[in-house]
Amino acid sequence: MDEILGQVLRNAVWERLDLLTELANEADAPSLLSVARSELPRLTEGWRALLAAHEPDEKGNCPECSGRWRQQKSPCSVWRAAYEHLVAGGLAPRPARHLRSAPVTPPVTRSRRGVIARAH
Repeated sequence: MDEILGQVLRNAVWERLDLLTELANEADAPSLLSVARSELPRLTEGWRALLAAHEPDEKGNCPECSGRWRQQKSPCSVWRAAYEHLVAGGLAPRPARHLRSAPVTPPVTRSRRGVIARAH
């Protein structure tokens, strides 16, 4: 049951992101302004909630990314992604390969039909 619910939730989020991307790319100016006024506060609150959950603890570890046996020092991948997408706009210099925590893969895009494609 949890697997099915998880898939339903993931699909709903991907569909919402697809809709917002489509609106950003194709809506006329008045429609875009209306969407921005309603969606930007929701998106910023979502980022705030996500980042609050990944705030470092008193030892400087991310409580969400850390496991019982392995601690993840801050900034975790969520904070790094937030910085890259919200502040640097994807133009920030990348850390040296040996300092990266995980390999970077192209972003996943989903069409309305649920087809998954990797951007290159």
